[in-house]
Amino acid sequence: MIGKASFADTALVENYAAALDEVLRLKPSAAKGRYVRKVALTTTMGPSIPVDPAKTRGLIDDLEEAAAS
Repeated sequence: MIGKASFADTALVENYAAALDEVLRLKPSAAKGRYVRKVALTTTMGPSIPVDPAKTRGLIDDLEEAAAS
């Protein structure tokens, strides 16, 4: 779980990034290639939305740059 619908967008992005970083940190050293190939976000009873983890790695930096502008 990364958050609730009532969370701010930045909080959800930060929680997603922290969860993804933790999964990648726990990657076994014997694993080769891309460790996380697919990510899907969903509500408890709703349909899922596929997310490309390679494209979402720098979302926090992008949000901070947009907020500074």
